[in-house]
Amino acid sequence: MSGNENDGRIVSHRAPEPVGAFPHARRVGNLLFLSGIGPRVRGSSSIPGVELDGDGVIRSYDITLQTLAVFENVRTVLEDSGSGWDRIVDVQVFLTNMKEDFVTFNALYAEHFSENQPTRTTIEVGSLPTPIAVELKVIATVGEIG
Repeated sequence: MSGNENDGRIVSHRAPEPVGAFPHARRVGNLLFLSGIGPRVRGSSSIPGVELDGDGVIRSYDITLQTLAVFENVRTVLEDSGSGWDRIVDVQVFLTNMKEDFVTFNALYAEHFSENQPTRTTIEVGSLPTPIAVELKVIATVGEIG
């Protein structure tokens, strides 16, 4: 973990690099706000379950592999920020194809959030910054609350 003690910025050296000028997370008091986290692999442009054509356009993708990779990347950022999966309090889900992917995503989500059940909003978007089909934005707690 690395960060600026004065402003709460946190950059994980294990999670995929952000695709813009923003940290993986930011801590404010006992709350941790994660930037949008996708399924990319650190140190490469590789995306689990995605097949691109020669022009970089998505030919096919596997929502299961992408969702599991997103969950793992979120878990990594949480751990590197001093939090954990069980400390998640709110999740925003961005899907590029709600009609085709929601049922599969929802089943995987239910498996991974069977104990901790944070609030959740799921939104369909036209595209995401890289050729991915799912991204999560998470709020979690750090340290003692109350």
